[in-house]
Parts: sequence; structure tokens; C-alpha cells
Amino acid sequence: VARPEPPASVGPLARGAYSAVLLRSSSAARALAGFAGPDGVPAGTLVLGAGPTTSATARALGLDVVECTATDPTALAVEVAAALGAPGPSGGAADELGPEHPSRRADIAGSAFLRAARGERPERTPVWFMRQAGRSLPEYRAAREGTTMLESCLTPALAAELTLQPVRRYGVDAAILYSDIMVPLGLAGVGVDIVPGVGPVLDRPVRTEADVDALPALTDEALEPIREAVRLAVAELGATPLIGFAGAPYTVASYLVEGGPSRGHERTRALMHERPEVFARLLDRVAELDIAFLRAQVLAGASAVQLFDSWVGELAEDDYLAHVQPASGRVLRAMGRLGVPRIHFGTGTAALLRAMRDAGADVMGVARDLTLSRADELLGGATPLQGNLDPALLSGPLADLDAALARILEEGRRAPAHIVNLAHGVPKDADPQVLARIVDAVHAGPHRKEGH
Repeated sequence: VARPEPPASVGPLARGAYSAVLLRSSSAARALAGFAGPDGVPAGTLVLGAGPTTSATARALGLDVVECTATDPTALAVEVAAALGAPGPSGGAADELGPEHPSRRADIAGSAFLRAARGERPERTPVWFMRQAGRSLPEYRAAREGTTMLESCLTPALAAELTLQPVRRYGVDAAILYSDIMVPLGLAGVGVDIVPGVGPVLDRPVRTEADVDALPALTDEALEPIREAVRLAVAELGATPLIGFAGAPYTVASYLVEGGPSRGHERTRALMHERPEVFARLLDRVAELDIAFLRAQVLAGASAVQLFDSWVGELAEDDYLAHVQPASGRVLRAMGRLGVPRIHFGTGTAALLRAMRDAGADVMGVARDLTLSRADELLGGATPLQGNLDPALLSGPLADLDAALARILEEGRRAPAHIVNLAHGVPKDADPQVLARIVDAVHAGPHRKEGH
């Protein structure tokens, strides 16, 4: 049987001439998959599906698709424009950062952290710590006394104070907003509590199509405490950039499906394989929350973002590519359109490092299952790295810590750029003096010079 001639639009599509493709029907999805083939939709081309049926068909055909829910032409145009970060038909300005944004200030734009995140080689190696604002600090414990985790995150003055504490104490090169990956769910109205000693616990799990459809949307008004916390922190940070963050779709979805912490996330992986269309819709919904949450932080003054995917390392690469990368990529692309550096991090992700980078990361966080040298090799020597001092070393002999830090600094100098961090969060029993020792050692050098 003769294969029909492809439409003329397929050629420019394959060459990357289109920034987006809108599929209006399942037949259009089948045509795109058939004519373009697996390599016909270049990275960076956004594929949008009009409605759940078209989107489900496109996903089943292996296309990375963003579902549009509007039905009338004007509303659909607005939704497509929002997905592209472009002006809508009303003529409103694109939601981009203006010249007054902190990241455009010379002192912040030229900071060691942002220069390294852009792949440049600053005069000194930057350092900050995941979970640097936490129970290891006595001032944190005093400020948090009598408040729950979620209350602390949603009280702007307190969240800003907790964000600032490690910058004051250690002189780290970046602050990260004090928050939690469950905050967007709580802001949207999902019943969630962070139980001390347990972790996030949901009122009811999300395991069916009806459960996914019942998830509430995150309103702009609900995000005001986050914006205010960012504004307060940025006003005090001076030349130190602020990182916004969110939990990646897979990790947040795993809590929704399991109903709380789980050792193996078997229900989550079972849903992924047994009802892939429901799983995809769930990750799309979480991606929407992530985008709104991160945009609020960036537009209020954050100069970079980090997307945490704590549990994604339990997946095989083919499962990640088919079921998870599309949603993570959607979040990272949206942040890319805002023009801020994007850091992506997960634990146990040695086999996924390239795929996670290809989702749209500018900087890859490296956990302790890889050396920085091996990570640099896997990424083709083309991606700035963040990490990766083992947190367990913080409580061991100082000689071992110093030797490991020296090795990490040496390996980092061979990468395009390097931001020193831990391979996971700061343990609650870490000695602040040991963290201060790390910051002082990193700042003391030796450092990589321009052109070397």
C-alpha cells in the first residue's frame, strides 16, 4: 500500500521551524505521528492537544503533548498563547521579566551563583546547600516554635526570615525560598498535612480518573503569601540571588497516589502502567500547579528555579522517557520562557541524568551515586553541575570531609561550571560549624580562571 504524501508542513516541522503544533483531533495526532515519525518533532517544539481525547491519542502515540481544555476559539487561543508565553488575542503583554527584576540587576546577574548557572566561570566557586534553612540551625528552631510546617511556609514574614537565616550565618552564594513541595497542593485546597516524623499525608489518595478531575485548580489569589515571602526575602538579600523551587510532577504525584510516604511507590508505578492515560493527566495537573507556583516565585523576584524529583530514581529510563519527562519538560520549558536558569535534581538518578537534562535543565544536580567527573562525561561536558558532597560526611572525621571536598572541587573545575552543594539535603543533626567550614573552604579556592 502506498504511503500518502506528507503535508507540506511536516518538512518545516522536522527542521524546527515551528515553536508549537496544535492538534485539533485524534486523526491529526495520528497524522503527525505517522508523517513526522519518532524524530520528526524536534526538542523545544511544543505539541498541544485540544481536549482530553486528542491529547490521550497523542500520548498513546508517543507524543509529548500539553492538553488544552478550552472549547471556543478565543479561549483556545488564549490558552495556547499562555502555554507559549506569548501575547494572547487581547493584545496583553507577554508575562516576562522586566528590567527592574532582581535578576537583571548588575550585582545579582554578575553573582558567582548565577554566572555558574549560566555556564560561565566565575572568579570563585559558588556554594549553597539544599535544606540549608532547617532544623540544624538553632535560630530556625526558635523561629519555628509553635508553628506547623505549612503554617511556616504560608506566613510570609516567617518564611522570609527562615530563607535569610543561612545566608546570614554562612554567607552562602544563593538563598532558596523556605517552602515545601506540598505547598502548591495545600494552596489549591487539597487536604494535606506534613506530619512531624512521618512526612506529607493526604486526606484522600488520587487513584482514578474521577480523582484526577476533582483536583482543584490553583488560583492566583492563593499564591499571594508566596509572592509576599519572596518580596520580603529579596528586599533583604542584597546581591545574593534567590532560588525558587517546586517538587517535580512525578514526586508530587507519588504522594497523591500513595496518600503519603511510601518506600517503593508501587501504587504509583502500577497506575503508570495500568492506566497510563490517567497517570499522564495526573502529571499534567501537577505540572500546572508547578508552573503557577514557580512563576509566582520568579515574577516576585526569584532569579533561578530548582525542580526536585526526589523519587524519580526508582524508574527505568524508558519509563521515565515515556511517562515522566513530558510533564517535567513542560514545567522546565515554562521557566525557560521566563529566562531564569533551571536546576533539576533527583536522587538515585545516574541512569536518568541525560534524560533529565534533556527535559530542559540548564544545571544538573548530581546525587551521591555518581562522581562529578562521571556526570560530566555522561552529559558530554556541556552542562553545568551542582553537587555533590555526601551529607554523611558532615558527621564524620574532618579529614575525610576535607579530602572529599577537595576532590569535588577538582572534578568541578573540569566541568563547564560548578556549584558546590550536598548530594541531598542538610541533615537535621548537622553541625552548623561544619557547614561554615565547607563554605569557607570553597570560597578560599583555588578557583578556575577564565579560559581554563
